[in-house]
Amino acid sequence: MKRFQSLSEVRTELAAGTTSCRQLVEYYLGNIERQQHLNAFLEVWSDEARAQADVVDAKLAAGTAGPLAGMVIGIKDVLAYAGHSLQSSSLMLDGFKSLYTGTAVQRLLDADAILIGRQNCDEFAMGGSNESSYFGPARNAADAERVPGGSSGGSAVAVQADMCLASIGSDTGGSVRQPAAFCGVIGFKPTYSRISRYGLVAFASSFDQIGPITRSVADAALLTQVMAGPDGMDSTASQREVPAYSQQLTPASHYRIGYIADAVDSEGLNPEIKAAMETQLDLLRGQGHVVEPVDFHYLDVMIPTYYILTTAEASSNLGRFDGVKYGYRAPDATDLESLYKKSRTQGFGAEVQRRILLGTFVLSASYYDAYYTKAQRVRRLIKDKTDELLRQYDFLVLPTTPTTAFKIGEKQDPVSMYLADIFTVQASLAGVPAISVPVGEDENGLPIGLQVMAGAFREAELLAFASLLTEEVVA
Repeated sequence: MKRFQSLSEVRTELAAGTTSCRQLVEYYLGNIERQQHLNAFLEVWSDEARAQADVVDAKLAAGTAGPLAGMVIGIKDVLAYAGHSLQSSSLMLDGFKSLYTGTAVQRLLDADAILIGRQNCDEFAMGGSNESSYFGPARNAADAERVPGGSSGGSAVAVQADMCLASIGSDTGGSVRQPAAFCGVIGFKPTYSRISRYGLVAFASSFDQIGPITRSVADAALLTQVMAGPDGMDSTASQREVPAYSQQLTPASHYRIGYIADAVDSEGLNPEIKAAMETQLDLLRGQGHVVEPVDFHYLDVMIPTYYILTTAEASSNLGRFDGVKYGYRAPDATDLESLYKKSRTQGFGAEVQRRILLGTFVLSASYYDAYYTKAQRVRRLIKDKTDELLRQYDFLVLPTTPTTAFKIGEKQDPVSMYLADIFTVQASLAGVPAISVPVGEDENGLPIGLQVMAGAFREAELLAFASLLTEEVVA
């Protein structure tokens, strides 16, 4: 069976009778089995996926199938699916099975998507390389000695290596976009609140957002359209009507595009990534679009701002994992205090412990104003400046990552790992939608990603523009 690039290709063959959902599932199961060394999936729901495929095939025959019929999807191990393991790639949730299905996952099922398994990620979605997973790192299919990015690393590899047609990940500071760039696929973070967070294990609640990883912009648009919308289980979910993104992918003939000069001229930017970005900007100029440099002088403060705020929220959110109610319980505890200490010490990995401790520190009475309050003020400055630029320009363009995928074990220093997020955290701090699209490869065959941001709730325009970019890459 050939590698499908989009659901529309799948649906064409389903309609012609040259394939079936059952055959699709068998094809992807075979690819998962043959590529176990990439460690993308933590659990594969083989029998369940086959049964779902048979149901969808019957619906297709009866003409009652939903919009995602034929789409085989993997979900990141932070999304709740009733009766299925939910571990956040951590020992802390060893043996835990979800008691309910999250809104986004339920909407996928209601649209006749076929769920094939749960995917590896950084522990509690904390990391940029998938190396903090309790189950070991997922590996980049372009070079198995390199990271796939994180935290949705397994989700990106699964799409890259053709183990499923699409994946659903979560993006806190770039956790969908950065691995998408490292793996040469499309990663989309909608506006904060566009998709309900009910059923998403919380890392940093004012940043977390569910988003798709796909091979085509059309699939990203359709998945977002299905998952988005108001939700009575999440008071922070937007009440705005959801546009038909998948039907609004025709780009405009003229755009105003700003590229962040400080990012393009950054000393830490890989020269091949800079060259690929400049090539894309030249293509856009050649098509008649206005392409201008813009000043954004907050790059140096975005990483500290992001990590102060997200670790503060993480220290609060992860307080629920204490060895008492559910999850890992230290076997050698002797009293209640030792139960708390030992369960959390043994159950959480080093990166999660580091972030909890940092978050607890910045929230402490002595340092709250010096760090947390100040970071909130800087976040407002970043948001205001980003919004101001997005009123002047239709889109802001910058690299997704400063480098291509690095080798497993290469970044031992936490600060150097955190700096890998320098270009993705802006959209997260501002709460605006952003997408990473592949724009070529470096001399080692490693994918390069280009990132585009748009104004809040302007997903339709952003996706249409991204479809223009991907057409240029194909051309």
